[in-house]
Amino acid sequence: MLNSLSGRLLTLTFIFVMLAEILIFVPSVARFREDYLLARIERAQIASLALLADQRMMLNEELEQELLDNAGVLNVALRRDEVSQLVLSVDRVPPISAQFDLRDATAWGLIRDAMIRLANLEDEVIRVIGNPVQQAGLVIDVTLPTAPLRAAMIDYGLRILSLSAVISVMTAALLFFAARRVVVLPIRRVIGSMRAYSEAPEDASRIIQPSAGVTELRDAETTLCELQTQLTASLRQRERMAQLGEAVAKISHDLRNILTVATLMADRLEGSEDPAVKRTAPKLLSSLSRAVNLCEGTLAFGRAEEPPPKLSRFDLAPLIADVVEQERMAIGDDPIEISGDCVSGLVVRADPEQLYRVLGNLVRNARQAIASKGTSGRITLGAAETPEGWTIRVADTGPGLPKKALDHLFQPFHGGARKGGTGLGLAIAAELARGHGGRLDLVETGPGGTVFEIFLPDSQNL
Repeated sequence: MLNSLSGRLLTLTFIFVMLAEILIFVPSVARFREDYLLARIERAQIASLALLADQRMMLNEELEQELLDNAGVLNVALRRDEVSQLVLSVDRVPPISAQFDLRDATAWGLIRDAMIRLANLEDEVIRVIGNPVQQAGLVIDVTLPTAPLRAAMIDYGLRILSLSAVISVMTAALLFFAARRVVVLPIRRVIGSMRAYSEAPEDASRIIQPSAGVTELRDAETTLCELQTQLTASLRQRERMAQLGEAVAKISHDLRNILTVATLMADRLEGSEDPAVKRTAPKLLSSLSRAVNLCEGTLAFGRAEEPPPKLSRFDLAPLIADVVEQERMAIGDDPIEISGDCVSGLVVRADPEQLYRVLGNLVRNARQAIASKGTSGRITLGAAETPEGWTIRVADTGPGLPKKALDHLFQPFHGGARKGGTGLGLAIAAELARGHGGRLDLVETGPGGTVFEIFLPDSQNL
């Protein structure tokens, strides 16, 4: 109970109300002490004025003691017409332990004196000086015992504390039920919704619907609703990707067998005497070999990640030329120009098959983006060596990447640069570049075209 939110609110409310009442209790007791002393002065003044009104009145000891007892004092001295006169007094006044002048008492002084009186257990005699009421003289001072004063202060304080305790309990109870209805019950509803959602996060019907009346709780429910919606969509996407991966693995397995047969049959074309066949047979075999390697890599990816690159040093210019020629064959009637700007003899250290896939994906994406707009365009491949490694640029004059592609760049299945695209090309290219210890960066994009850069580090400089 006490560990719950409502239980702690109940406890804290009771404590804070009691602290507030204690802060009220101290000045209240001080004010009660002042009123008590002023009342004794007023009673003593009434008794002394009645006596002074009739100078012939002769008091016996019993009557004088009765007047003093009714006033609650031991003696009364009244100053009138610049003359002080002891009006009433007991036979023997005990020694006076302290003197208090109520005429110029400050609030802090009254509080201090009241707390000291409560802490002092001894019965003492004090002298109190005050102003007579109704201007019946200049000064009046009385002496009185402190035991009745302290007893009255304790009685008053206990009544104040009892009332404070009742108020605290009532306030805490009201706050408990109010907080339980306004805060605790909505929080429990959110917790129940979270538990129900955790049992089946792919079920969109279990997503919380914001309904709280408290602004902060409604904001929390809205945020939770957005998170659950994103998580459900992500889980569904992962499920589809898993199913797609399984299907692709099966297709790749069968396709690899078909391509292997096609490669064996294409080997026989190399012995043909037809010049056109002799010219195209090596490129056909190279394409089939890359297709077989891609299928094997797809199967490996289904088991783990992209296989690590087999690094070697080779001339980059022929590989760029192969990419350019392969994509030129796929252009068809589109007015797109593809060119490679790489000096012969530029040796890089990379996996040629994987680097071919990176460049092929980038050029293919650029070609398809330009073709989707139905306009002419140009794609240029260039390379340069730096002290840290090598930089390969793929630039096009296409329409640029849309915002959807920029928001999820290099993430698969988040929409490609063209309608119907999957976004796999850039994701594969970026992963292969990272496998080399390098990176794939988008340098610029816009209506004037798009530029990608591949950086391959030289391991000797790492």
